[in-house]
Amino acid sequence: MGTPTSNKFYPLPCLLTCTSLFSGFYSIVASINGHFYPAAIAILVAAVFDGLDGRVARMTGSTSKFGMELDSLCDLVSFGVAPALLAYLWALTPYGRYGWLAAFLFVATTALRLARFNSAADNENKGHDFVGLPCPAAAGMIATAVMFCRFLGADETVKHISLLLLVYVLSYLMVSTHRYLSFKQINISREKKFQVLVGMVLLLILLATEPPITLFIVSFIYIFSGPSMAVYGFLTHQRKKLPAKNKSEKA
Repeated sequence: MGTPTSNKFYPLPCLLTCTSLFSGFYSIVASINGHFYPAAIAILVAAVFDGLDGRVARMTGSTSKFGMELDSLCDLVSFGVAPALLAYLWALTPYGRYGWLAAFLFVATTALRLARFNSAADNENKGHDFVGLPCPAAAGMIATAVMFCRFLGADETVKHISLLLLVYVLSYLMVSTHRYLSFKQINISREKKFQVLVGMVLLLILLATEPPITLFIVSFIYIFSGPSMAVYGFLTHQRKKLPAKNKSEKA
């Protein structure tokens, strides 16, 4: 929820945070009752309110240490326990020990991801990138996978090894050092603001066409943007080292 400035209690951002928690808890209840599609939607709703609370706190100057701690505790439930339970009951149960270990690993790495973010220096939290996959994005990947499979006709539980591997990959990415765009600080020139507004409207229209498909694709692209940028950075670095190495050999 931004850099804390005090230990005060600000009702509005905390209310939005608790709404995110309510959505996460509803997702848990829905998963236990076998209603996986509503559980997936509840996780996405929780992500929306999780994004709103921080922005509202920064806009109103109401960031606080209390709000940051509350946000982290609620995130662990909404984006750690809720998606892990959804994934386990929906797709991981047939794998026995490997299934519940994958679900536990997802919860554990979510807690580690949140702890690392909270303990990071203020200048790191203010950066343009996230270090490691944000837990709302990881939870959103699981939720959109449920919606996408429902679109393909899988109404009940499913069994596919790719879903088991997906949970393990998401767990790794959350505690990795891959960088992900945060979209918190985007500098847009005054001349391009109208074009950006039009682009955002077109993006919303695209997402609204077939949400189970478009949201899954967007989540998938964002999830693997971190490793892709890491590979691109490595190749660029190696390409820059070659001319320097050749010059030193000629010398």
